[in-house]
Amino acid sequence: MEAKTKAEKQYFGTDGIRGLVGEYPITPDFMLKLGWAAGKVFAKSGGQRSKILIGKDTRISGYMFEAALEAGLASAGVDINMLGPMPTPAVAYLTRTFGAQAGIVISASHNAFQDNGIKFFAGDGTKLPDETELAIESYLGKDITTVASADIGKASRITDAAGRYIEFCKRTVPDNAALRGVKLVIDCANGSTYHIASNVFTELGATVKAIAVSPDGLNINKECGSTSPKRLAQEVLAEKADLGIAFDGDGDRVIMVDHTGCVVDGDELLYIIARDRRRRHVGFGGVVGTLMSNLGLELGLEALDVPFVRTDVGDRYVMEMLKKKSWLLGGESSGHIICLDAATTGDGIVSALQVLAAMVQTDSTLFELRNKMKKMPQCMINVRVQNKSQIMSHSGVLAAVAEIEQRMAGRGRVLLRPSGTEPLIRVMIEGEEESVVNKYTKELADVVAAAVKPE
Repeated sequence: MEAKTKAEKQYFGTDGIRGLVGEYPITPDFMLKLGWAAGKVFAKSGGQRSKILIGKDTRISGYMFEAALEAGLASAGVDINMLGPMPTPAVAYLTRTFGAQAGIVISASHNAFQDNGIKFFAGDGTKLPDETELAIESYLGKDITTVASADIGKASRITDAAGRYIEFCKRTVPDNAALRGVKLVIDCANGSTYHIASNVFTELGATVKAIAVSPDGLNINKECGSTSPKRLAQEVLAEKADLGIAFDGDGDRVIMVDHTGCVVDGDELLYIIARDRRRRHVGFGGVVGTLMSNLGLELGLEALDVPFVRTDVGDRYVMEMLKKKSWLLGGESSGHIICLDAATTGDGIVSALQVLAAMVQTDSTLFELRNKMKKMPQCMINVRVQNKSQIMSHSGVLAAVAEIEQRMAGRGRVLLRPSGTEPLIRVMIEGEEESVVNKYTKELADVVAAAVKPE
């Protein structure tokens, strides 16, 4: 049933609608129609006025799409509250606190400025269910009709949105988790946290140096942020800081750098948060990771007697499993971490604060906490193929996988994963010894390549 629902969607993917600006559907005319369609779905009946919030990241095309969405929503009789540049999780929070029927984020997350996209949040601050996305799509094939002039939606700007979100972030950590004496470098990716993140950490007592906080519409995620932490590592060493924190363009991902300049990824941060919850006897059920989560996370949680399950790659699938299990913690290696006991969606600033609170309350460094988990060596090779499904069911490939798994004797993991966007099979192996992992990955990739049959 799930596969059928996904196949029925024409525009919505696992994380909204995204693509290259100027190429359909990431065009002004489509956004106008999308705003109208969303307005029709969320419009209240019986004379009550609906309200939808719009936030965006800092890419230059956001202004264009913001205006188009505003016009479409207004034509459907929906009021609009404009937030301006605002992290994705901030829009989720503000949608809930302002009692709006929905929130819209104009962002392509960690992508370059040439891309853009649209994400929706429901009134409770969670991502839209499939049936609501399908309802919006059902209107996209219809002609726009405008409500009576007296019923056209009104637009207004929320001027204290940033301040409200800053206070929310600060409240997600205990009062005794003040950051006095902690020296941080933060990298805001020239994105939507540029005017917020520094204030959060400074107001909690930290000494902060901020980089990549001068967005010009074109430099979002450019050689900075969570996907490019090299500059952050250099700044941490140069400043002799305790650690560095990097967000992505829309603020829902976080990666850290310890005082030695080493990157601490999402798996390690998720482990630190889970371990600290266990130390404080805070119930969270278990942890949800993905197929790409490092084996070291699974083994580390097992040693803590914390249940762990994997889902497909994508925060949408992590969230679905969390709800299914009634658990509170999940995330991805990329740094998209979900703490449902603190926020309704992945939030880079909130996740960073959970790690900092664990450091402060245990008087530990990030280096010490990340080393509580032994990250397993991992190797991945992409093999270009014509028919991904053929390879995934190929008897010779399956036999090679089984043989390597037997050789690893439960102390490693083999993963074959077809790319969702390219004609590739990703061959990934994890284990205890890097040389062995590299050798087995090469062997399996060669088997996959030999099994490729021209069409």
